[in-house]
Amino acid sequence: MTVKETVRMVGELMAVSARTAPKAVGEDFIEVMLLSDSDRIAVGKDMILVGRERGIQGFERDGQNVLDSDAVLVVGLLPHKGVGLNCGACGYASCEEFDSKALSGDFEGPNCAIRLLDLGIALGSAAKTASDLNVDNRIMYRVGVSARRLKLGGSRICHGIPLSATGKSPFFDRPLKPA
Repeated sequence: MTVKETVRMVGELMAVSARTAPKAVGEDFIEVMLLSDSDRIAVGKDMILVGRERGIQGFERDGQNVLDSDAVLVVGLLPHKGVGLNCGACGYASCEEFDSKALSGDFEGPNCAIRLLDLGIALGSAAKTASDLNVDNRIMYRVGVSARRLKLGGSRICHGIPLSATGKSPFFDRPLKPA
């Protein structure tokens, strides 16, 4: 088995960790995708394009990280209603008011704060699995922006976790400008 195949296998184990992470009210709105190589490359190239379009260097740097990675796991939050607590954490007075709103940008909203916690727990569970198996990883907001632009999956908001197994993690000590 090659290193790349091993890293993809770890990505599959991470997908299981994200899938089985605890969810509020026992309802699952989490979407998990281990990208194919062609989708990983498309996302990396789109991230670089977004960086150039917006003048944001971090997109270009992170896009190169994705292109250099062995695999990418995307974890997102599918369309959902409020959990019915009327807690106000989403910024609305009631779940009924929340359910009637629609916002769009890099991601769709509003999103129930309780469901966003589910997303965070799923991302953390996946990243921990990679870490336990000594595969370098980093949760990236920008991967989610490009995954949505490319219409990968149906999530309202998602983040990606690129994976690598090299002598030094490519996801830390990253300069914004090329050396």
